[in-house]
Amino acid sequence: MPKGTPRAARLMTTCLLGFSLFSAAASDTSPWARGIENQRQADLGDGTFLNPVFAGDRPDPSVLKDGDDYYLTLSSFDAYPGLPLWHSRDLVNWRPLGHAITQNVGSIWAPDIIKHEGRYFIYFPARTGGTEGSERSNYVVWADDIKGPWSEPVDIGLGRYIDPGHAVGEDGKRYLFLSGGAYVQLSDDGLRVVGTPKHVYDGWQYPEEWDVEAYAQEGPKINFRDGWYYMTTAVGGTAGPPTGHMVITARSRSIHGPWENSPHNPIVRTVDRSEPWWSRGHATIVEGTDDRWWMIYHGYENGYWTLGRQALLEPIEWTDDGWFVARGGDLGQPLAKPAGESFGQHGMALSDDFSSGRLGPQWSFFNPAQDEYDRLGFGEGTLTLEGKGSQPRDSSPLTVIAGDKSYEFQVEMEIEPGAQGGALLFYSDRLYVGVGSNGERFIMHRYGEERPTQIAPSATGGKLWMRVRNDQHIVTIHTSTDGQTWTKYPVQMEISGYHHNVAGKFLAVKPAIYAAGDGKVHFRDFRFRALD
Repeated sequence: MPKGTPRAARLMTTCLLGFSLFSAAASDTSPWARGIENQRQADLGDGTFLNPVFAGDRPDPSVLKDGDDYYLTLSSFDAYPGLPLWHSRDLVNWRPLGHAITQNVGSIWAPDIIKHEGRYFIYFPARTGGTEGSERSNYVVWADDIKGPWSEPVDIGLGRYIDPGHAVGEDGKRYLFLSGGAYVQLSDDGLRVVGTPKHVYDGWQYPEEWDVEAYAQEGPKINFRDGWYYMTTAVGGTAGPPTGHMVITARSRSIHGPWENSPHNPIVRTVDRSEPWWSRGHATIVEGTDDRWWMIYHGYENGYWTLGRQALLEPIEWTDDGWFVARGGDLGQPLAKPAGESFGQHGMALSDDFSSGRLGPQWSFFNPAQDEYDRLGFGEGTLTLEGKGSQPRDSSPLTVIAGDKSYEFQVEMEIEPGAQGGALLFYSDRLYVGVGSNGERFIMHRYGEERPTQIAPSATGGKLWMRVRNDQHIVTIHTSTDGQTWTKYPVQMEISGYHHNVAGKFLAVKPAIYAAGDGKVHFRDFRFRALD
């Protein structure tokens, strides 16, 4: 560390000699299996699985069955690259395929992935300008190979509507079903709208005494089975009270209606806040490879709004009169796995030694500019990030998605003169925690504010290691000047309130690194490990 180290040292306490990296957490009673980097995984290895199938922020999952393969995408909101793609053969173990979009068209949510006449399409809404006074539209990207390359996003309009769901009618024409019970015809190539949306479905009304966020009829997904079209939607709002969100379905002999509500509605709903999963809804139903059917949707983990909406898998069963019902209970116990082979360990490593020469699939910028990737440089195990803005809120941090209640991550930083770098737990540009440094002094990020409000650029910069632990919402930070001897930062933080019901935007707390100011920050050896 260059001159000024004594002043920085006075900001910290308790020198920790021999601190063991990623030491074990207090509990070893986790009911989940442990996989890459000790991350929890659903497959218990005995023919059963325990939800979530996708731990962490994996909202609005949309699944396509393509022969014996399943492909999934989900809402990526302000993270770019966006529209992550995953591949599975058993609906439980998933491996990353990449992303379908790099160009920032706004906050992306509620996509629908489909295959039509040999070509893959993803339809999705996006919003720019925040929730107030925002502009929004609907887009499509397409590819002839699921692995890409994917087209540039095509703006198909429909700004009043969200959550497009693709369908092919009995007339062979293509349609998009939309929020609020509307639908509209598509051109044969699926790249533009034909005509104007029409209202076709009034939804299903829950009892007035139920505690919900809002009616919010959204997320329509269309399936065809045994001469019936089934429209599965969400109502009740995706956050708010734990008992709000739910899955409903209706059916029709014609794509044009009329639509009859299921007598079993709601198909899924969190009935009591004591249940392990809150706000369950926004489902895609999919047929397994052995004629069993499944429903994949999202929910918040009890007490952990901060992890975002996680992807849940539940078996469904068809009744004699042609409706489906849920058979997974409250998802608190292991369930029998779907058929299909597992072709490798679920998930991906979040650690990165930056030796690949490119941005790893685990990383995403928060709300990047169109030229954001120009800030990146690679070489000799180093990620170089050019500074942007003055603090995390305007620096487009690089983030990864963590899916465990407790975890640690660590990174080495070499901070050039004029730059500021740091490690964070980042929810949004309004809400984050962590510590930054100019190489001489520290700045604390707390509540999305800075203390002190800023630090003057360092004339010399410096080298610093930083370690962040999030242990069930309790955040502690250690720093080191040599990667061996660690010093505990004197302020700890509690972040259970860092979530949508406090700050909006439907996001999650994510490990992050950032570079601000006029210089560059060189990052090395990012290490992540989940704690039991």
